[in-house]
Amino acid sequence: MLTVFLENARIIDPYNSLDIHGAVLVEDGLITAIGGAISPPEGIPRIDISGRWLTPGLIDIHCHLREPGEEYKETIATGSMAAAAGGFTTLCPMPNTDPPNDSAGITRFMIDKAKEAGKVRVFPIGAITKGQNGEELTEFGDLLGAGAVAFSDDGLPVKNARMMRFALEYSLNFGCVIVSHSEEMALSSGGVMNEGKMSTVLGLKGIPNAAEDIMVYRDIRLSELTGARIHIAHVSTKESVRLIRDAKERGVPVTAETAPHYFSLTEDRVDGYNTLAKVNPPLRTEEDRRAVVEGLRDGTIDCIATDHAPHSILEKECEFEHAANGIIGLETALSLGLRLVRNGDLNAYELLSLFTSKASHCLGLGLRGLDRGSRAEFTIIDPEKDFSVEPETLYSRSHNTPFLGKTLKGRVVATVFDGSPVFDLEGLFHAKKDLDRR
Repeated sequence: MLTVFLENARIIDPYNSLDIHGAVLVEDGLITAIGGAISPPEGIPRIDISGRWLTPGLIDIHCHLREPGEEYKETIATGSMAAAAGGFTTLCPMPNTDPPNDSAGITRFMIDKAKEAGKVRVFPIGAITKGQNGEELTEFGDLLGAGAVAFSDDGLPVKNARMMRFALEYSLNFGCVIVSHSEEMALSSGGVMNEGKMSTVLGLKGIPNAAEDIMVYRDIRLSELTGARIHIAHVSTKESVRLIRDAKERGVPVTAETAPHYFSLTEDRVDGYNTLAKVNPPLRTEEDRRAVVEGLRDGTIDCIATDHAPHSILEKECEFEHAANGIIGLETALSLGLRLVRNGDLNAYELLSLFTSKASHCLGLGLRGLDRGSRAEFTIIDPEKDFSVEPETLYSRSHNTPFLGKTLKGRVVATVFDGSPVFDLEGLFHAKKDLDRR
């Protein structure tokens, strides 16, 4: 267990409305003091982290860890290591594994695998319907009892509005959240990128914004009808942002997330048939990107989630039409978020709120910040450190990111989970840098 005195940090803890310069004392894995004027006991190692930020461990409420079923793309162990390298200590993997997470046994399997890896905690999201086939609800009570925290058929929408209404009504019995994969497949079917100028230039079938907007509207209205909580995943269009904003003003119990690629990239990145930029929903226009940023600024979009979606070379180095949708994001999310701070769209406190307290609130995870007496769990960030995105610098088993070969600014230098360092890029805690690398 870690014993250390971290001094001269910028401590940002959105759970406790804290943004100060000071120190954190950790003794035998427990946080025993936080503040601006702390004198550590004699003999405790002191580490000066001037210029670095210390924040509660980040939360990703939407990722794909591929286990069980597609371990060649990612395992819970490799995904956990990638998460730790990205500053995350809590992951909520989606249920579209093989087989889908539609039973208590699979939920327990995922949690046990995460505990075995020992890098992060995993709160699985269970399937809404059995086999994600949209026909029969799963046993919400059993899944929640096994450790699931919410329900989604992510990867697929619940096509039938009546079934989605049943799911929302059923969720009221458990006080849990339904996560909407908002896609009208009658409009998106066969599409491989955003419908617009670029799809015309490339001769590729497009997916219109309306494919997302229509389902966002439907699920908001069903939430309004039932009074049940709905969470809109991976928001990518300006119209979706407006619909969510209007619903919140009416008092609908809706929350929403976006992913870093939707505020960092546009459809132009697909030029040249770049399969690394193929994702669902697709990268949109600059107008959509700006609307997403504004949604983050004004609170319409509640949090940032990575939608980490690993794929092997087999699924990406092929014809664009046949390439898999998805971008890895656990190790680049924070760096991309820091661009919003440098651009003046958000301040550091606001950004970290989107990755911590607000993310916890969306799914009711009940996580806490840097509380005295709690087990140490935090991330140390160097906002100025350059990060070259290369296969050899990534911990994920897959490398499918349009940022490959790019240099990003801002990186996690250490992550502490359950009282011990689980990632230590610079050897701050005298840990071996490449420990459990793969």
